[in-house]
This record gives sequence, structure tokens and C-alpha cells, in this order.
Amino acid sequence: MNSFILNITASSGEFYQGSCESMVLPVKDGVYGVQAGHSPVLVALHMGMLQFTVNGETRDVLVGDGIAEVTPTYVVLLVDSAERPEDIDKNRAEAARIRAEERLQHKQSMHEYYQSKIALDRAMQRLQATAKYNR
Repeated sequence: MNSFILNITASSGEFYQGSCESMVLPVKDGVYGVQAGHSPVLVALHMGMLQFTVNGETRDVLVGDGIAEVTPTYVVLLVDSAERPEDIDKNRAEAARIRAEERLQHKQSMHEYYQSKIALDRAMQRLQATAKYNR
């Protein structure tokens, strides 16, 4: 099967670099599929589950918001965060969800409100990822 080079870089550093056969990117409206030879495009990424296939094995990664540069021979992802679902601490994610929900109960500026909504969304995505992997 044809492949391309995939580079996933999070704000904490490089997460993955190597060959990839296909991938499904999380976008605001759903998902966006990429295969080798794809036409060049920039794609805005939305926090969610990224799937990519290496040597016939599909891997899942929970990514934060970001951007993807897609070309026929490589894809570069720059994301806020990237983590394997099996590495997520369910108890920590649950505590973050509770904190975010409590912050939303208090009167806040618009900026604080949106920050709390983002924190809640991230915690919920992390909890969904752990539920899928029976943790």
C-alpha cells in the first residue's frame, strides 16, 4: 500500500514521526480522511480522536485543536496536545471535569467562561477516550 510521511507535533514536543498509510482527522464538522497522494490542503483540526494506520495497524490519538498541512507525500500536524488513550489517567480527567463544571457555576468574565468551556470539553474528550479503552 502507498504511504506518506506523518509528523505529529504537540505543544509539548514531537509526538510521532514516521510512515503512514492513511489517516482520519477530527474536524469541526466531523472527520477528514487522508491517503497517500492526497491533493495539497490545509485543514483546521478540532479536539478529538485522530486515527492513523501504520503497517495495517490502526492507532488512535486524542489530539487538541490545531492545523494539518496535507501534501501528496507528507502530512504535518501541529496540535495543542496529543496523547494515547491508554495513557490517560481516568481519575485525573474526572477531577478536571468536576473542576471545570464548578467554575462554570460561578459568575465569570466572557474570557473565563470560554476557558472553562474549553477545559470541560477537553476533560469530556479524555473521559470518552478512556471509556473506549476500558480504563
